[in-house]
Amino acid sequence: MPGTIEEQTVEQLGGPSSVLARQRRDHAELDRLMERYRAFADSEERERVLKELAQLVFSHAFAEETVLWPAVRRSVTHGEELTSRVEEEHQQINDLVAGIERLSPGDPEREEKVERVFALIRQDIRDEEDLVLPKLQEALDDAQLRRLGTAWETVRRTAPTHPHAIVPRRPPGNALLGVPLSLYDRMRDGLGPVLPSAMLKRLLTGLTGLLVSVAVAAIVRRRR
Repeated sequence: MPGTIEEQTVEQLGGPSSVLARQRRDHAELDRLMERYRAFADSEERERVLKELAQLVFSHAFAEETVLWPAVRRSVTHGEELTSRVEEEHQQINDLVAGIERLSPGDPEREEKVERVFALIRQDIRDEEDLVLPKLQEALDDAQLRRLGTAWETVRRTAPTHPHAIVPRRPPGNALLGVPLSLYDRMRDGLGPVLPSAMLKRLLTGLTGLLVSVAVAAIVRRRR
């Protein structure tokens, strides 16, 4: 089995458009943002970096769960076990960041949660680069890794950017909710909170039901 992807060249990873190279670039950016957060003393700058970090964390994880981990489960021996471990880390990060968003900057509890999130992100990166992704590299050729990278990037660029307790970790549930949540999150990123959370939950529940009904109807039509 190939070693950790951390130490390989871009060419060994299948080229710059390979999903492995794209993953590693995001991981490096996450590490850079965590270090920048710690380097700033100014609370406003720290909040700006934390917001940028959260946006990358959640769009990156959503692309993994929608595109990458299903490929691992299809292609890799013990893929179910490997991806379940990473999904559990993602859920812990989701819950902690949701808690951070409810607390005021400077609150000691908030800072403690930030440090726990940083530790989980670093553990998640090591699990992916040292355990999961080398197995995928062994199972797929470079052309397959590049195609997977293109799909991964497409999803990442249109993914939600905040934690959402109502989103499942796996398709089709996360994919069904991805579009409306992404639209809401990007409005929120640009304009601040635009809907109360309870109203958002009711809206998304209704929209999910509609999307499921449309998907079922399409399947029925295809079978006729």
